[in-house]
Amino acid sequence: MPNPTAAMLVIGDEILSGRTRDANMHYLAGQLTERGIDLKEVRVVSDDRDAIVTATQALSSAYDHVFTSGGIGPTHDDITADCIAAAFDAHISVRDDARALLQAHYDRSGLELNEARLRMARIPDGATLIDNPVSTAPGFSLQNVHVMAGVPSVFKAMVASILPTLTGGAPLLSRTLRLMIGEGDIAGPLGKFADAFPDLSVGSYPFQQDGTYGCNIVVRGCDAALLDVAMTTLEAQFSG
Repeated sequence: MPNPTAAMLVIGDEILSGRTRDANMHYLAGQLTERGIDLKEVRVVSDDRDAIVTATQALSSAYDHVFTSGGIGPTHDDITADCIAAAFDAHISVRDDARALLQAHYDRSGLELNEARLRMARIPDGATLIDNPVSTAPGFSLQNVHVMAGVPSVFKAMVASILPTLTGGAPLLSRTLRLMIGEGDIAGPLGKFADAFPDLSVGSYPFQQDGTYGCNIVVRGCDAALLDVAMTTLEAQFSG
């Protein structure tokens, strides 16, 4: 049975402007790989309602899971929660359980749960909360879309909260063979090797070292025994 599939939707003008470097995609990809959920697509959209709604609907229809990052804070440009609600035609308002979490947090901190902070308790009807042990303000899951913060430390904590609740498949394994040979010299044999192992993914990633061209051949698959056979074959093919 094939692994569940996933997409990621990164939301934020700061990512597209180059002001902020996204770290969440790299982290999520690694975590999903270990869980046996195949990340198939990543989109980055601006803080624009129509763009977020359209992308959410498209990705939700195409994949088993969609993970979002960004835009669930207290400021006016944090519009992700409203957009996800709109994508599924769900009503959104301050929810008692989310409000209680925030109230307790700000009481402990000696701060006021003001109108801006209360925005983070707005949850679409039908959603389940995603725990946030770092800063308390919860994410949420609505249908197959999991909505999380953009701050990397909070995003990681939310991923740790949601992943154990999802059914995964076989973890994706990988093996690498480093060759000091240019891609042009190995393309033909490598293509034949890939044809001989159709159940594996074979990629070539070139580099240059001390003026010499080389490449890393990366073979991926879920069957450890098949990977071992493939790597033995590959090493023999390019040895000497």
